[in-house]
Amino acid sequence: MSDSFYSGFITIVGRPNVGKSSLMNAMIGEKIAIVSNRPQTTRSRVMGVLTKENHQAVFLDTPGIHNPRNRLGEYMMQSVRGAMEGMDCVMMLADVSAVLNKDFEIASDLKAYTHIPRILVLNKTDLVKPDAILEGIARFSDYGFSEILPVSAKKKEGLNELESVLFRLLPEGPQYFPEDMITDQPERVLCAEIIREKALRHLHDEVPHGIGVEMMSIEKKSDSLTEIHATIYCERDAHKRIIIGKQGAMLKTIGTEARQDIERLLDTHVNLNLWVKIRNDWRNNLQDLRNLGYDPVRS
Repeated sequence: MSDSFYSGFITIVGRPNVGKSSLMNAMIGEKIAIVSNRPQTTRSRVMGVLTKENHQAVFLDTPGIHNPRNRLGEYMMQSVRGAMEGMDCVMMLADVSAVLNKDFEIASDLKAYTHIPRILVLNKTDLVKPDAILEGIARFSDYGFSEILPVSAKKKEGLNELESVLFRLLPEGPQYFPEDMITDQPERVLCAEIIREKALRHLHDEVPHGIGVEMMSIEKKSDSLTEIHATIYCERDAHKRIIIGKQGAMLKTIGTEARQDIERLLDTHVNLNLWVKIRNDWRNNLQDLRNLGYDPVRS
């Protein structure tokens, strides 16, 4: 048995809504990145660490690749570019049930990374028949990927094969993080993202992109109780009314579901207090973006 240790950074890229966060969560075995059926759910680089015996894979989940329309979008694309620096492997995800021209554009751009292995993962195989999977593999066969693997992150199918391939491609290196560490996300960031996830789940189509969550305070009141104050920002008065809901029903639903997940995360009872405030065009305001944890590109 070899005493060598193999480790490396694996950047996950792809267009919005192909299942990047779901796949990383499934690989790690814990919910690190929030997921929803809304495009551009992931706004920042999220790190997940998978350590087994003599291997450590450090995944960098990134926002979906898109053409930015505001400073928040620019920040998201900056996060993708930053995650591509110094990586040891790049793993591209495509939705095999809905392959688009953008997927081939991304695959073509990745050809420039000839110095590292490039893996293509065809996700959502549970939605298609086997012939569609074979067709998907064939359509990407000329893009120079080291491996093309079909998986279903939702059904956790094909993940063992994917893990074996990734571990085989890792270079010899140090153990970067303790074996019990699964992410570098601070608790306040994880809590804010949980709140945003619940809002994304319940709000109308026109609202989610304009939602931001600022953690005002997290205070441990006792060994068994943590008090959290957070503000949900939106861009229009009409959106504020939708978020609050009739007699506060929507905000209560968001808060209840978020509190339950945060309690599991912090392993304590939580008193969660939520407010909703309007910040006109906050996605283009540098100070608002920084208050919400984003450090956008300066123009």
